[in-house]
Amino acid sequence: MEGESVLPGAGDAAAPEVLALAKVVARLRAEVADLESVASVNAVLERAKGVVMARADVSADAAYQLLVDAAAQHRRTLLGECWITLGRTGSGSTPPARAGRAPADRVSGPPAPESEPVPSTFRTSRYVIDTGRSAGQRQPLARLAHELAGVRAPGEVAELLRSVLGDTEDVDAVMIYAVVAAGSLKLAGQAGAGDAVAEQWSHIPPLSGVAALEAIDSREAVWLEDPELDAARYQLIGDQPGRWPSRAWLPVPGPGPATAVVGFFRTRQGPFDGHTRTLLKRAVRLCSGLLREDRGTPGPDPLDEDVDAIQSIFDAVSGPVVLLTPLRSESGEIEDYRIDAAAPESLDVAGRHGKELVGRRVLETYPTVAGTALWDGYAATLATGAVYEGEPFTYEEVKAGVQQQSVYSVRAARLGQRLVVTWIRHDMSEREARRLADMQRLGNLGWADWNLMTDTITWSDQVYTIFDRDPALGPMPLEELPRHLLAEDLPRLAAAVERLLGDGEPIDQPFRITTGRGVRHLRIVAEAHTDVDGSPVEVHGFFQDLTAQREAELALVESERANLVQRGMLKAERTLAARLQETLLPVSERSMELAGLCVDVAYVPADSGVNVGGDWYSAIELPDRSALFVVGDVAGHGLGAVGTMAQLRFTTKGMVITGSPLPDVLRLLNTLLMHTAVDPYGATATMVMGRYQPEDRRLTWVRAGHLPPLLVRGGEASFLPQPEGSLLGAAFDSSYGQDVVDLLPGDHLLLYTDGLVEDPGEDIEEGLDRLAETALRLLREGRSETLARSLAALRPGNRDDICVLHINLSDEP
Repeated sequence: MEGESVLPGAGDAAAPEVLALAKVVARLRAEVADLESVASVNAVLERAKGVVMARADVSADAAYQLLVDAAAQHRRTLLGECWITLGRTGSGSTPPARAGRAPADRVSGPPAPESEPVPSTFRTSRYVIDTGRSAGQRQPLARLAHELAGVRAPGEVAELLRSVLGDTEDVDAVMIYAVVAAGSLKLAGQAGAGDAVAEQWSHIPPLSGVAALEAIDSREAVWLEDPELDAARYQLIGDQPGRWPSRAWLPVPGPGPATAVVGFFRTRQGPFDGHTRTLLKRAVRLCSGLLREDRGTPGPDPLDEDVDAIQSIFDAVSGPVVLLTPLRSESGEIEDYRIDAAAPESLDVAGRHGKELVGRRVLETYPTVAGTALWDGYAATLATGAVYEGEPFTYEEVKAGVQQQSVYSVRAARLGQRLVVTWIRHDMSEREARRLADMQRLGNLGWADWNLMTDTITWSDQVYTIFDRDPALGPMPLEELPRHLLAEDLPRLAAAVERLLGDGEPIDQPFRITTGRGVRHLRIVAEAHTDVDGSPVEVHGFFQDLTAQREAELALVESERANLVQRGMLKAERTLAARLQETLLPVSERSMELAGLCVDVAYVPADSGVNVGGDWYSAIELPDRSALFVVGDVAGHGLGAVGTMAQLRFTTKGMVITGSPLPDVLRLLNTLLMHTAVDPYGATATMVMGRYQPEDRRLTWVRAGHLPPLLVRGGEASFLPQPEGSLLGAAFDSSYGQDVVDLLPGDHLLLYTDGLVEDPGEDIEEGLDRLAETALRLLREGRSETLARSLAALRPGNRDDICVLHINLSDEP
């Protein structure tokens, strides 16, 4: 298509406008290289332009071009030419005031106690790039840039650096190394180190533990500020820590891997502050043209990469801007526009931004602009070259299924056969501010900024709420923060601050502070914007109050701990109770014979729970050769139930052996439980008890609130009529009756606890009927000798303990 054939080489001959465009692109590429090196010192460039404008009485653009031409003529960088221009004026301009900084007498909290000095990590002076100090830095940098014109060898560069920085920064020696074969370092030049040190360290093999090699590999400065720690970590070049207590190794910046490194050796003790670090980085950058091995490598032909050059310019600008190429039909009509370059802040309705838009069409990104005044304005600009500046218009879009309206102003200018389009979204600020406020409120977080050039700290309203601080006091200075920290959190936060403000690394660090509302659990997430030398110039991030979340986590941990302790105690109690129960209630695996009766016993604990129940039995032969049979159920579980069970079992046996009537035994047991009811282990219980006389086969029995015995005789099952008798431990005036039953050969009598018959939600009568039917069936199947155990085994998943006592009078002689 005609609209796409605009790149050089697209046809047999380049059109005049294309050649003109190529020249413009060539100039822009040169400017981009300069802009990248001075992006962080834009104020220096502007001041230099102002000086040239005043001297030559020219416009700002003309002044800029004069600076560029002078830099090219003297083979200097644009930044170096700016410093020299300012240096010739004597740097007489007064440093600008620190806009937004609090007055010296502003109340910002109580002063730090003298007995608790502020840790050096939390001193603002370490990080703020003070404008007064920057004015002082201009003289060394301007002198360095001026004298570099007469320097050629690395040794001369080292001597110049030492001379310029010696007085202001106590730099006593400078060593410059170049990378040679196999990654080793060769001393290229030195000043102040001495011949002996230079000869000893003229060549450094690629070994670990060498700071200069680490700076080369990481392409980041290495600051050696603690002689004792540094000696333990590195092999110190020129090993004289007493002479040079602090050192720095800075890689020479440039495209590709670092090929040279500069070492500064100071006589001053202590860390390099932010001002010194910035000065040293900028000094090395000024010298990079003489120290880089690849400084003569030619760049690509700009005519072949005009779109790439424009994209590189767009990458450095703020705001939305795109480069459009018209796509024409065979008849020459514009059908659409293709996006060939886009700035990072360019955004379409689908959420794509920046380079994600490159290659897409306008009608794909903003489909409803076709046929509008904007569309006609694009065509008119291409045809006439007149800049199009449209009136603000409303654009409707749908996001997440919701129709929204936004107001835009668009500007389009012709560049060759393309368009450069910029736009402003007027309602963005208000909408985003509302969203940001909602986000801070809902997330209990607030944003904060710190401009290290002006020492201006800005807090959102939510940060004052998080720190419980009066907004009238303004943002909290860095020096005040340690006073509010918990002591154990100070080292960790200090290390995070050093990474953020000293090294320019992002941080995500939890910490705790004390406020009027108590201890608050906070989180800081922050990153630093650095200049081209890597020095932080601005910090932004957010604080988040995690107190509620942390308290919930701590409560959950405490609950889990208490639960584990409780479960451990219950398991230990169950183990002890189970052992006591096994000792008190030994269950024989085989049937036993008492007073001519065959007796079978089964005991099955509950399937669920950690506590042992209070079900128990007793089957013993008495001194008069009669037999005592007892089945009981103590209310409750655990050691208390087992203790009450043992008390009832032994008391019952003792009283019956002494000849007490069975109703009297129940009466005395009731009284015993009533008197122990105030004790933590006091309880109630049910019980059925019978005494069998073998001479007349008579069973005398009593009950205390217990289920009736089941008698199976002649193929039929029936429950014995129940004598009077209420629950043990329920009332002082309880009375108990007794009844007798004469057993016949072949009879089967079952004494049992409620676990054998009860089911949740079921009437007890249904359970009793089921027991009678099951007992008859098992006996018909010939399971007489194991009836108790068979009945218990048929109750899987039992929720309560089961105790069954089977008494059988054999029909065999």
